[in-house]
Order: sequence, then C-alpha cells, then structure tokens
Amino acid sequence: MEQTVKAAKEASLRSAVIETEVKNRALLNIAEALKAHREEIEAANREDLKRAAESDLPASLADRLRLDSHKIDSLTDGLKALSELPDPVGKIRLRRELDENLVLEQVTVPIGVIGVVFEARPEAFVQIAALCVKSGNAVILKGGKEAASTAAVLNGVVSSSITAADSRFRNAVQMISSRSEVDELLRYDQYIDLMIPRGSNRLVRYVREHTRIPVLGHADGLCHTYVDAGADLKKALRVTADAKCQYAAACNATETLLVHRSVARAFLPELKRALDGRVELRGCPETLQIIDIAAACDTDWDEEYNDLILSVKVVGSAEEAVAFINEHGSRHTDAVLTENAETAEFFLRNVDSASVYVNCSTRFADGYRYGFGAEVGISTSKIHARGPVGLEGLTIYKYLLRGTGQIVEDYVSGKSRFHYKDLT
Repeated sequence: MEQTVKAAKEASLRSAVIETEVKNRALLNIAEALKAHREEIEAANREDLKRAAESDLPASLADRLRLDSHKIDSLTDGLKALSELPDPVGKIRLRRELDENLVLEQVTVPIGVIGVVFEARPEAFVQIAALCVKSGNAVILKGGKEAASTAAVLNGVVSSSITAADSRFRNAVQMISSRSEVDELLRYDQYIDLMIPRGSNRLVRYVREHTRIPVLGHADGLCHTYVDAGADLKKALRVTADAKCQYAAACNATETLLVHRSVARAFLPELKRALDGRVELRGCPETLQIIDIAAACDTDWDEEYNDLILSVKVVGSAEEAVAFINEHGSRHTDAVLTENAETAEFFLRNVDSASVYVNCSTRFADGYRYGFGAEVGISTSKIHARGPVGLEGLTIYKYLLRGTGQIVEDYVSGKSRFHYKDLT
C-alpha cells in the first residue's frame, strides 16, 4: 500500500501540469477503448450479476451493479462531453496588484491524490477516473466486492488508455481490491489529500470515523418534494412520480412527499391511483383520512428507502414544510412544486440543502445533468464543494506572487505602501 500511495503522489505531481489537449486525448482514448472492449466488459458484469443473484443481493443494489450496452454508450457520450468542457486547472480567480510590480494571483490547481471507495455501481469507476484525469489529479479507487470482475476489466481499460496518451499518466489511476486495503489506505494522510466514499450510510460513516484525511460525501440521501397550495396538480403528479419512480435506488430519489392541506383532498387520491401497484405509500394520520394506505411510523420521516416506498405527510403551510425538511432532511436535494413565485423564492432561500428546486424532479441532482460531464459524488458538507461534485470540485487553489525584489521591511517601516488594485 505504501508503494501504491507513493506512486499516486508522484503521478499527481506529473498530472498536475499535463496539457489540456493531452488530457482530452486520454479521455477520448478511454471512450474508444470502452467500445472496443464492450463484450469483455459485459461478460465480466454478467459474472458479477450472477454472484449477486446467488448471494441474494437486494434488487436495488443489483440494479446499480448492472453495466449493460446502454450504460456503456452513456459512458462514452459522457467522456466525449467531458473532453469538450473547459480545463478547470489554471483558472485565475483573483489578480490583484498589491503595489507597483507586486502582483498576486489566485490560480486553480488539482487537489492531488484522491481516494475513492464506492459500492455496486461499476460505471462510477470510469466516471471518477475520467474526472480525475481531466482535473489533473491522481486517484486510487476501491469498488465493492460485488463489482469486482467488472472493475478489474475497467481498470485495465482506463489505465492503458491514458498511458497511451501520455506516459506521465502512469499510476494516475490505480485500483485496490480488498477491505483490509481500505483500512490501510485510510492511514496515509501524508499522501492522500481527499477521501470520497460513495455508497451506503454505513460506508460513509465508517470512512469518516477511521481517517484523518478530509472526507467529501453524503451519508444520506433523504430528499423531499413539497406540493404547495399553489401547485399545478397535474404537473405535480408527473414530477412526483418521476422523483420517486424513475430510479428509486438513487440517492436523489424523493423519499418523503409533503402536501399542503388545501390541496391534499384533490391531490392524494390522484397520487394513489397513479402510483398504485408501483409504490408502497405510508401516510401520516391526516393522509390516512383521505386515502387508504399504510400508516407511517415516526422512523419513516428519517428513512432513506432506496426503494419504491414513499412516505406522505400533510402540512399546513410552506413554512411548516421548510421546517420539516430542515429537521428531517439530509441536506441533499429538496423540491417545491408551486406556481406561486413568492412561495418558490421562500423555499429556495430557506431550505438548507445542497440542491433546492422549483417545479422539477429531485432526480436532476446529478453531475452529468448539471453539465459537469460526470460526478465523483454528491457532497452535503459545507466545505470547498457542495452538491454534485464535478471538475470544479476536484480543484483547489494556490496563490502566486510575482515581484521585483520587494521586502516586507519596507512596508513595515512605511517606506513603501500597499495600494491594492484588482486587475481582473
């Protein structure tokens, strides 16, 4: 492991200065290699799916594990889109003249070495590796054992593709395979700059509790949709169905639906008809007076189902809805459905989440859908990156100061004075 992390550190220093066109060529190489190795990738994925079926892996996780031809096509499209995005490295965010011929710049740079532990979803290997290549970072990836065969093939495809573009990418993407290696990896805070766990609440909390390395991620994806008194109920029904059903295992799927009391008797029966047979509904006492569904218990309001289950609660106002979300939510993604502009703005300003929406599905919380090319994960932390973390979230900055022989003593003595002039 020490050799692995040291090699990653060396690779990060080389990758940080690789030219944009070379990084883009590496991404396109990966896209072409995915096409060329499609049959090998799908065969490996079938092995993983077979083992999953034999081990009674939950259906929601098995769905995440699948990497079929459609997902491979999506990966190649994403790689091409990523290659067309601006390079996040080398952007001048501040340029200030402190004094004549003494100019300060704040410039974006790669973070360095990223450690990523993810579960089930093998396409995450390609997406994360590609984002790190584009942003000039080195990455050490650990996939879940359920995706071991697929990840091994993808690792070979990605590593050979980027080194074919430029030998400086050697060891910029590495993979570890065992749980014990993760425990060891977490000890190398002198080499690894950021850990990103993608997976269950238990995984994220484990990583946070067992390392001194900064951790970016979210432990829960407890998302809400609020149907306001001013909602277009036909629109609200369609958006709610998408937010719950389009991909129920995703962290941005809605888990709790809040409905304003004034529209509950009109909306809830239509909701039950639309979702009947697809979604298990669990309701508060007031909801049960309107539609015949299972009763929700206190723990339902704090539950991330990752399944076709939706808890429903009637509220008396937008203020009550916001207070409920801020108390029970995970600061991930929450949406209001309303045609009332004032209510919409109130919701946007007061919900304390990484992504807050008006009149659209919570399923939009995704790096690809945000135009980031992909994402390494979604952060609910209030650190340097929040929400879907794409290229910009994989950079930090450093200060560059260019002078002509100036010394601090001259400014302390009053011989020279700062005049602070922003140049950009």
